[in-house]
Amino acid sequence: MIVPNYFEDLSVLHVGTQPNRAYYMPASCRRDDLVEHRENSDRFQLLNGDWKFRYYPNVREMEEEFFIEGFDVSGFDTLLVPSVWQCHGYDAHQYTNTRYPFPFDPPYVSWENPCGAYIHSFSYEKDSLAPKAYLNFEGVDSCFYVWLNSEFVGYSQVSHATAEFDVTDLLRDGNNTLAVLVLKWCDGSYMEDQDKFRTSGIFRDVYLLKRPEKHVRDYFVHANIHTGEVFVELESACETKLSLFDADNVLVACATGAKPQMQVSNPVLWNPEQPYLYTLVLETENEVITDRVGFREIKIENNVVLLNGNPIKFRGINRHDSDPVTGPVVDLAHIKRDLRMFKEFNFNAIRTSHYPNAPMLYQLCDEYGFMVIDEADHESHGCYKLYHPEGTVLTERWAEPMADDPRFTEAAVDRIQLCVHRDKNRPCVVIWSMGNECAYGCIFEAALAWTKAFDDSRLTHYESAMYRKPDRKNDYSDLDLFSYMYATFPRMEEYFRDNPDKPFILCEYAHAMGNGPGDFEDYWQVIQAHPGFCGAFVWEWCDHAVYKGDAPNGKAMYWYGGDHGEFPHDSNFCVDGLVYPDRRPSTGLWEYWNVHRPARVCNYDGEHLTVHNYMDFLPLDQYLTARYELRQKGKVLAEGELPVPAVQPHEEGKVALTLPADGWLKILYYSKQDHPLCKAGHLLGFDEVQVGARSMAPMQESLPGNLRVEETEHKILVEGEGFVYEFIKRTGMPVRLYLGGKELLTRPMELNIWRAPTDNDRKIKLEWMAAGYDRAITRAYDFNLAQEEDGTVHIGVTASVSAVWLQRMLNLDIHWTISHQGVITADVQAARNMEFPELPRLGLRLFLPKEMNNVEYSGVGPMESYVDKHHAGWHDVFRADVAQLHEDYIRPQENGSHWDCDYVQLSGDGVTLTAVGAKPFSFNVSHYTQEELTTKAHNYELEESGSTVLCLDGYQAGIGSNSCGPKLLEKYQVLDEHLAFTLQLIPKA
Repeated sequence: MIVPNYFEDLSVLHVGTQPNRAYYMPASCRRDDLVEHRENSDRFQLLNGDWKFRYYPNVREMEEEFFIEGFDVSGFDTLLVPSVWQCHGYDAHQYTNTRYPFPFDPPYVSWENPCGAYIHSFSYEKDSLAPKAYLNFEGVDSCFYVWLNSEFVGYSQVSHATAEFDVTDLLRDGNNTLAVLVLKWCDGSYMEDQDKFRTSGIFRDVYLLKRPEKHVRDYFVHANIHTGEVFVELESACETKLSLFDADNVLVACATGAKPQMQVSNPVLWNPEQPYLYTLVLETENEVITDRVGFREIKIENNVVLLNGNPIKFRGINRHDSDPVTGPVVDLAHIKRDLRMFKEFNFNAIRTSHYPNAPMLYQLCDEYGFMVIDEADHESHGCYKLYHPEGTVLTERWAEPMADDPRFTEAAVDRIQLCVHRDKNRPCVVIWSMGNECAYGCIFEAALAWTKAFDDSRLTHYESAMYRKPDRKNDYSDLDLFSYMYATFPRMEEYFRDNPDKPFILCEYAHAMGNGPGDFEDYWQVIQAHPGFCGAFVWEWCDHAVYKGDAPNGKAMYWYGGDHGEFPHDSNFCVDGLVYPDRRPSTGLWEYWNVHRPARVCNYDGEHLTVHNYMDFLPLDQYLTARYELRQKGKVLAEGELPVPAVQPHEEGKVALTLPADGWLKILYYSKQDHPLCKAGHLLGFDEVQVGARSMAPMQESLPGNLRVEETEHKILVEGEGFVYEFIKRTGMPVRLYLGGKELLTRPMELNIWRAPTDNDRKIKLEWMAAGYDRAITRAYDFNLAQEEDGTVHIGVTASVSAVWLQRMLNLDIHWTISHQGVITADVQAARNMEFPELPRLGLRLFLPKEMNNVEYSGVGPMESYVDKHHAGWHDVFRADVAQLHEDYIRPQENGSHWDCDYVQLSGDGVTLTAVGAKPFSFNVSHYTQEELTTKAHNYELEESGSTVLCLDGYQAGIGSNSCGPKLLEKYQVLDEHLAFTLQLIPKA
């Protein structure tokens, strides 16, 4: 092996690196454009680009001294920096959530440890005014060795941290050769067991900084909102002038000296709704550093989190660096796209899960107004998955291997120090997080103690503090928040009943996997009910998947865990975001958007709307405008602008509004001012209020007429003018609907209790399948055929639903009524066997000709909606074709339902079928069967059934977030013993 074995030595974290410092970008003069365009600094030399690269399966067997100048690179390939080598055909992607991808044997990693050798030649011109040169790597996974012009520079680990080396004495004018050896695994990998694809390489920018011999090395800005004092802890080798400018570039304060202090009269405060920033200029003889300063204060009083004295609620998102093409490599445009969408969809906070993001993200959060939980690059979740004898309590054992092992204290403290020092001047950072899912012990007590001693102006966070050794006295004195993940609703209420001593925060909740989440509104109600509940962060922002090109059918092929032949893997558990990999919003994101609208109508008494302001800082009239629409049966009955009252944050006000009729009143909220990320007029959300009695589509009454009825041993035939209906006695269901010379059913109608499991059904589906719901059949026993004097036909059926080798799960009484006009009414009474689990759904399934492709419905649309996931939709009459009603989740599953409907109508090829409910029902319509959606692993593998499949549901279970969160709330489950629904089918040719 050509390198010393630092990568398996807990005593070696960094060799040759500079001391930690704040992130900044120097230049020879003041520049205000370096946040987004640091390449405009004349002291910055970017080394990104095409580098020579060779992949080696095992660093221990690598003998080539590739770092020696003149080494023959003719056998090397070319690889883009930044990138990860798995995205370019070397090695393979691996997705694992908690389990380590190598044996647990710290500090040792797999003997077969792949590595990549990088060589880059670049030209350098020394600057007499800035002769010092510092080489920066902003992110390398997992560790790396560096040589410059054949000389060893140093070594570093901690993948998502900046490593800086002084290379002044090794650089020369003209051509230089930089060589880097990157290892896939190191002892630091035990602390980087994050839920993501495991990738390797130089994945963030590499650059040189030219600096004067004497310069500002570091600084820490403290801005006091009460006194207006700005104190700067300055580490400088030369005289430094500090100037502070307001947002209009007016000088408001200046200072010099070793401990500079400035005074600002009546400072304008920074908050996420008004992110006001001052510009700080640090000048030395030959260098200028331009930075931005925000006056803000975060603290806790009476267990309530306050920002600038105002109680706040974090409307948060967990964000990974993730792209389907480049993996963890994200550029400025990618980051800005995420931030723009955060603002558009009503987020105000970000948790950098589970490592520090690129430094420019924080500068943009300062500017755009996002509060940030900045998380250290630390997760040892794999310790939870170690072998434990049966009967041991895993959460108690979790702390033993690493969290409470003092051998890892230095590394744990190093990881939080790298995070804190780099981002300490960012006003957006309001909370330091020690890491994620490592359990608790001495190494985190040390990390928390250092953090609080260094910076007591921010709060501290660490969710995994609850997982500790019970026989150990644990110190939580430096931990400010009680953090929890995926709390059940009783657990949250219990916390606030027990007189807590810390504010409550959900650092992860509402697991956004596949079709979901379905419990945003329920969580929102609890969050708003408790002042000590400071907010929650959705898990997570984007689906993680690897783009593999387009399938022959034109669909993008996204691969997840297991698709690359890797072991271990956690399948599609990485496909768990509010947006698809390409950032298309899912219906879950739209649900979040409207649940978290900035205002809500609390009441409408026919004359006045009562409106609540859910902003934390701005009066409502300063933030938004509003208008109203009154709709009924697809028509707008009234509309207009709505005056917005000057309601203060967290207070209510009234607006006069008189309406000419009953219907569905929709109040729409629009942003009032331009924002760098979204313009004035952006829709922020809406309210819907039912005014007066609901107008349902009427069920048709039977008119007198002649019907011919024929009964045989196996079937019942009902014939009228222009139609023939056939019921089979085996199931008691229609098998043929012949109308106007056309067959309406391409296969027999079914009583339907199955749905293709959603990702949030991943636990309950095991019970559903054990109960046979996925293979249930209907069996009829008794028939009661009768015909009234007016010709109406009645068919009474006694039936059951069961599955092979299992007992009955449902007993049924079905009453069919067929009118002279050919209208079919189904009245279904079901008695559930209470030994069985709750049902996925209960309704009818019809297979119609594929040509019946046009859909009209009156209910909640236009996007999919369910009993617990419908707040992004509204009541109206909607029209679409069948394909438009399919939500194409990467892993196929139940989708496209529409809730609270009074009718749905399908038409095509001269035939129409309308379904009307005696009470509101749900439907979905698709070209795919639920069996197809159940069995296929990827959306691009789906094959159409050849029919238009219509599901009419008297009941369907909610969505929830049980893929990782709590079990679906009982009020959204189909678990009553007695269930009943009535649907009317109205065919027309």
